[in-house]
Amino acid sequence: MLAILQRSVGGVASMREQSRKNGGGYLANTKSALKRVRSSEKRRMRNRKVRSETRTYIKRARTQIESGQLDEAQRSVADAIRALDKAAEKGVIHKNNAARRKSRLMHQLNQALAGVEA
Repeated sequence: MLAILQRSVGGVASMREQSRKNGGGYLANTKSALKRVRSSEKRRMRNRKVRSETRTYIKRARTQIESGQLDEAQRSVADAIRALDKAAEKGVIHKNNAARRKSRLMHQLNQALAGVEA
């Protein structure tokens, strides 16, 4: 009983890890379901990579804006916007999510640029 409770506490991520450790012992039985599991895993890994890269670009832009390096920040914001557009195009994030993040990033940049001019 205790072993069952310990396994169930881990959640979905640990179940995924367990199934990988067990040689891919998935619940799927049919060929199509097994293929779906494989393709879902590929898509998950790709989405994770794209999402991580996008976050990195956004973080770099924000830190440059906050530190006052506005020339580099403008280039970084352009890179972040490009990454957000690509992520939305690939379906990794929703297009409205990308639009909102781009808008907030541009707002931060414009506020910093206005602060320098004033």
